[in-house]
Amino acid sequence: MDKVSYALGLGIGRQLAQMGASDLNIDDFADAIKDVIAGNTLKISNKDAQSIVENYFSEKEKKMSADRDAKGKIAKEAGEQYLAENAKNEGVITLPSGLQYKVLREGNGQKPKATDQVVCHYEGFLVDGTVFDSSYQRGEPATFPLNQVITGWTEGLQLMQEGAKYRFFIPYRLGYGEGGAGTLIPPFSALIFDVELIEVK
Repeated sequence: MDKVSYALGLGIGRQLAQMGASDLNIDDFADAIKDVIAGNTLKISNKDAQSIVENYFSEKEKKMSADRDAKGKIAKEAGEQYLAENAKNEGVITLPSGLQYKVLREGNGQKPKATDQVVCHYEGFLVDGTVFDSSYQRGEPATFPLNQVITGWTEGLQLMQEGAKYRFFIPYRLGYGEGGAGTLIPPFSALIFDVELIEVK
């Protein structure tokens, strides 16, 4: 039963870690489990326990929200400053939407429409150089409908011909916006993508 007990603990531990409850007193946590299983008198009523847990996670959510806002403010300022400086660089073209791009290699094939599917190799960076996604690292190109990706991609790839490779500099409003994406892309992040258009389907 030792392995079963440990396995159950792993599952509960993972759940708590995902919920941000990494600062718990594990001894008290274990005591509560013992009391419930043994049928002992509980040190806290179920009603009080529910209220305590709700307050705890409410405070956690407030802190996480404040942290996200702070990161978003930093990302927004960094992105705007980066794009303003980048617009001055040789070979960088700024479109009316705010999308910037630089031609790394021209192609000579078909140009996609927004309704087409495209096959691309790409690598995505934050303005500090952090790679957050890369089809090159996965070892295979990605295929997707061009009208179902971020706005910066939908607009930018329609400028390309098959065989071309462009670098896109994407303001947050043409990227993942005020919400960011997952844990890797903070809110308000400007994004950089190297994109190679392999095929229009």
